[in-house]
Amino acid sequence: MNTKSNKIIYWVLTALIALVLTASAMGKLMGGAQAAEMAKGVGGLANLKILGILELTIVALWLFPKTGVVGALLAIAYMGGAIAVHFTSNQPVLIPVIIQIVIWLVAAYRFPELIKRLLGKEQ
Repeated sequence: MNTKSNKIIYWVLTALIALVLTASAMGKLMGGAQAAEMAKGVGGLANLKILGILELTIVALWLFPKTGVVGALLAIAYMGGAIAVHFTSNQPVLIPVIIQIVIWLVAAYRFPELIKRLLGKEQ
């Protein structure tokens, strides 16, 4: 693949994760029927708003290439927490697991140095 194709793939994948996290954050911040149900699992509406702000912070870090690795690691940790909350509150975990896998795959594509460090391979 040429450089232009790589850049397009890079930004499409980056935008995909940003869109998913932004939509989730907006759902938490705007409220609604689904947010009220979700609030039971996380300890109330105030916590839900904090989680929405945290997701938007992760999106901001994720979008900038210089802070993208930090954003990726925070997104991975956040989704791990979401999976745990879903388990403990008897909610389906398939969607957070799929999002977690996609974040890992996009992070591997965007930041090959991260994968090299995690696997312990020399650079």
